[in-house]
Amino acid sequence: MTQPDATTTPQPHDWIARWQRVARRIRVPLGFLTAIVYVFDLWSRAPRTAAVAWSLALVLPGLWLRGYAAGYVKKNRELTQTGPYARTRNPLYLGSMLMAFGFALALRSWPVALLLVAGFLVIYVPVIASEERFLRATFPDFDAYSRRVPRLLPRLTAAPAPAGQSGSFSFALYLKHREYNALIGAALLYLCLLFLRTALGALAHGLG
Repeated sequence: MTQPDATTTPQPHDWIARWQRVARRIRVPLGFLTAIVYVFDLWSRAPRTAAVAWSLALVLPGLWLRGYAAGYVKKNRELTQTGPYARTRNPLYLGSMLMAFGFALALRSWPVALLLVAGFLVIYVPVIASEERFLRATFPDFDAYSRRVPRLLPRLTAAPAPAGQSGSFSFALYLKHREYNALIGAALLYLCLLFLRTALGALAHGLG
């Protein structure tokens, strides 16, 4: 009996690599498409003050969660299991989702919301799968951690930290990861929501 060719034997994680290649090709076009739809919706109808206010219920917790997580995580150096990582394995991605859907709510835009869902499915799913494969290969206690803490939706109570690991928020880590960029980006998006339509209208009127 001949042995199977190693180059043609399917590998269990091949789908991750294939999906990542697809995600790399489409993430920039998808981002541009989402931005175009967002600006078009903003130009078509003014955002309602109530919707913008309600969006803060998602955007502010998302910003807080990303900043809180950035002050704990030590990428590639240890498997962080304290702070927000005791409730969800991916607090940074969860925070990004809250922020993104908050801005979709601010504009009351179903097209933007659907594009965001597609983007998260196509881009974040393979990224999370790839990161988990790396963590499982790098840190022997990852499987035990993944049994205690859910992948995305947080558990209500913090999972107990393993013996020998205690953590606290580090503002130096927050700065190192440049998480303040998310705060700046959110502020700019709210300025766009409040003033971009007026500015574009004045520009169009001036050119006319």
